[in-house]
Amino acid sequence: MSDEEIEQVDREFAKELYACDMSIVPYDKWRSCMSCAMKEYPEVLNAFLAAHKEENAGYYEEICNEMSKIVQAGDRSNGSVDSSLSSSKRALIVDAVEKITYRNYHLTNEQKDAYNTGYIYIHDMGHRRDSINCCLFDMESVLSGGFEMGEMWYEEPATLREAFDVIGSVSLNAAAQIYGGFTIPQIDELLVKYARKSFELYRKRYMDRGIAENLAANLADDHVVEDFQMGFFSLEEKFNSIISPRGDYPFITITFGIGRDRFAQMASKAALMVRKNGHGKEGYKRPVLFPKLVFLFDKNLHEKGRELYPLFQAAIDCSRKVMYPEYLSLTGESGIVSEVYKKYGKVISPMCCRAFLTKWFERGGESPADEMDEPIFVGRFNIGVVSLNLPMILAKSREGGTDFYRELDYYLKLSRQIHISTYNFLAKKKAYTNPLAFMQGGLYGGYLDRNDTIAPLLKSATASFGFTALNELQRLYNGKSLVEDGAFAIDVLKYINKKVEEFQREDEIQYSVYGTPAESLCGRQVKQFREKYGIIENVSDREYFSNSFHCHVSEDIDPIQKQEYESRFWNYANGGKIQYIRFTVPHNAEALEAIVLHAMKLGLYEGINMSLAYCNTCGFEWKNDGKERPVLCPKCNTAEMTVIERMCGYIAYTRVHGESRLNNAKMAEIEDRISM
Repeated sequence: MSDEEIEQVDREFAKELYACDMSIVPYDKWRSCMSCAMKEYPEVLNAFLAAHKEENAGYYEEICNEMSKIVQAGDRSNGSVDSSLSSSKRALIVDAVEKITYRNYHLTNEQKDAYNTGYIYIHDMGHRRDSINCCLFDMESVLSGGFEMGEMWYEEPATLREAFDVIGSVSLNAAAQIYGGFTIPQIDELLVKYARKSFELYRKRYMDRGIAENLAANLADDHVVEDFQMGFFSLEEKFNSIISPRGDYPFITITFGIGRDRFAQMASKAALMVRKNGHGKEGYKRPVLFPKLVFLFDKNLHEKGRELYPLFQAAIDCSRKVMYPEYLSLTGESGIVSEVYKKYGKVISPMCCRAFLTKWFERGGESPADEMDEPIFVGRFNIGVVSLNLPMILAKSREGGTDFYRELDYYLKLSRQIHISTYNFLAKKKAYTNPLAFMQGGLYGGYLDRNDTIAPLLKSATASFGFTALNELQRLYNGKSLVEDGAFAIDVLKYINKKVEEFQREDEIQYSVYGTPAESLCGRQVKQFREKYGIIENVSDREYFSNSFHCHVSEDIDPIQKQEYESRFWNYANGGKIQYIRFTVPHNAEALEAIVLHAMKLGLYEGINMSLAYCNTCGFEWKNDGKERPVLCPKCNTAEMTVIERMCGYIAYTRVHGESRLNNAKMAEIEDRISM
């Protein structure tokens, strides 16, 4: 059919459709309208209707197959999902249906082909039409003055115990309305005013009994410390036992460490002590996974001899025993986090395992209105990630004899179109879809009326262009790893950043470049590479691709070397990044402190990895160097044991009661780990 004939069919179809005078057109009526519009082209009409029928039948079969797999075998694509539970299976089935629907009905043919063949990966397809991604939740704004949740009015907490109880409920409710990470930034400073209220109540109670003021104050302090410990213990219980509607445990992060108020320090110490002591009956205690703990490091507060050095030492002691907290440098030599903190005193806390926000100014938006304008981070969020499979794109350019950067442009363009589509779709969502975020102040500007659209809130939201397998890209380019070279990899990241900046100016959307933490994706992408380009030594000969810009896990390098190699890429992944090392001598606190301090000097966001193993039968526990991961308990010879290791930007169970929640590709990567 010619273009003119197609336009004529369009007009006839529109005419027939409007003649129905219906706001919702049933499928049989839609087919009738299409048949009338194409009556002069019967062969085309028959082919169209037949293809549409076969296509839908194929999608239905795919849905049935996915449902069957989930019901019978569960799912190991996400380490925080216990797919043995009935509620998780239902959530996974809904997610699978949404993914198939999104892929087949909301993508263009070009986008669908790029996704199906593996050149791009659209993260969280089952959720991105319904809700936002990661966020820095403004808990202070929600609690201040009271708020509404679930058609009930909650007064602002009057005590520290009440504050912990309400924060737990709000977090679970609000985190359930998004996908991705939910961060409560600087929780130590958030809790100060509630701790002060409790302190005054306790002090007055003792003084009313005739106890001297100084003694009453000391006794009140003891009560507040106890409330902090009980409060963090309660949050850990909630966050690790209540399943979200997505079928996983909510991915909640708390950041802390720079609060100088004595109550803020009490909060930080309590969070560390509770995590270090673990949960469980006596003799069988082990650490929980959530919330993820992030220690904010300011060299002027935390270096030896400084005011909060004892708090930093307590954090190091906690990390060497349970891996958390991680450490975010606020005063490093380079990086957007340090730059913003030094200039504005503002903290850019991470969202979920590694996501970060771009600058957005209170009055000027993307650029400051004047010298007095300040950036806003708390309350902002991300709307999703689309990741590039860089080795596949290079392989395609070589096979076709085309320019690599021309091929890269093509897939960047497709990713851009997907982001624009997501942005426009979300802009029509109503505030009532996430009341705490959009109506009660949980997100920046989130005081909308119930039926308002959330379009105004999207102006400061970010959308991310992810990348994986930078090491394999460099290997494919010249046979060298990131440890041996890395120049081409850096050039590629520079180019992606330049293009993304251009897109941002043209689209007026806050784009960022994201070092993708490939979990199940690490195996999916290498399979897709093999299908198109076969097995290539040091590129696709393992069961996984490397995460983002990390050196290959099998590189025999020490932690300081790994930090130096990976810091080269740090400022080219400002939308999401973390650096982590394997620590094999947990008894040596001084060594860990030196490693963390080196990362803080470089301006990194640092994670620690060890293997923590706990026998569920006899209670035996140990920390090993990770080279030989235990299968049976060395004390009672049972397989009933739990092993905890770093997944990528977070910690997960590699074994639970003798079985793994992680996919085979990620387990293969874990087995190869030397430097990570």
